[in-house]
Amino acid sequence: MQTFGGITGLFYVVAMHTVAVLALEQVVPFDLGTPLEVFGRARLPDGRPAYRVRVCAAEPVVDAGLFTITARCGLDGLADADTIIVPGTATVTRPVPEPVLDALRAAAAAGTRIASICSGTFTLAAAGLLDGMRATTHWAAAAMLAQLHPEVDVDPDVLYVDNGSILTSAGAAAGLDLCLHLIRRDHGSAVAADAARLSVMPLEREGGQAQFIVNEPPPTPQGSVLEPVLRWMQDNVERDLTLDDIARHSGMSTRTLLRRFREQTGSTPLQWLHRARVRQAQFLLETTGHTVDRIALQVGFGSPTSFRDRFKRVTGVSPQAYRHAFQ
Repeated sequence: MQTFGGITGLFYVVAMHTVAVLALEQVVPFDLGTPLEVFGRARLPDGRPAYRVRVCAAEPVVDAGLFTITARCGLDGLADADTIIVPGTATVTRPVPEPVLDALRAAAAAGTRIASICSGTFTLAAAGLLDGMRATTHWAAAAMLAQLHPEVDVDPDVLYVDNGSILTSAGAAAGLDLCLHLIRRDHGSAVAADAARLSVMPLEREGGQAQFIVNEPPPTPQGSVLEPVLRWMQDNVERDLTLDDIARHSGMSTRTLLRRFREQTGSTPLQWLHRARVRQAQFLLETTGHTVDRIALQVGFGSPTSFRDRFKRVTGVSPQAYRHAFQ
């Protein structure tokens, strides 16, 4: 409360939101540049900058692949940040320095909002910040994330996951979606829409990253007892296979088959089969002029309606929208 000329008034001073971008060794330049550009160019309705942005690192000079960068702030620059962004690195299995993990844990304990881009999710997982949470990362690294950190509920199909104070995004351009989402949370849709226009991005993209996964069969555990039956299922996606058919071919009881599938693929036989059918449908939508109804039959769906429903459930978009985007 301050008094000026005998008039008492209440004045609120709004501090600028500070975003600290953490640059680790072998940081991916695209992931690093995305938050710097998006937050750095965001403006409030009156033209003032919406954020103060800084780059922090454990060491002054950071290897970024084709070049090196010099960070102006050390890890102490994370302590007073309102938001910390953790970009991905080129080698996800590279050990994260303990001081970095300690700094992230301390920030999370203090209530700082922390978000990762692409393989930056591995850093948050290594710090234990994703235990028991749903998270995402680049689709190509999702299986490895689930294997290395079974305590994390990995969702490979979405562009980003918002757990409140902890957020994760999928690969590459999904970092843009995440940053725009954060701006909308902080300052509303108008400011976020303006930032989206500057980035030449829609504020909301249809579907998730599942639509961008290359059309290859779902991963087969090499050398596992399921490998032969998984390959047989992939080769017979067009057939009307039942659980009994799959169990009979595998030489297992349905109960044993279900248990092995859950242990080794994280899904059921029919869920695995549906995803294999959708992958084949993606390939046909990209490479042929066949109608959606014909493709539905080619990949083993009983009706075009069930195919459309399943396709959208897996990829987040309709078959027609997928073809329009990728053919």
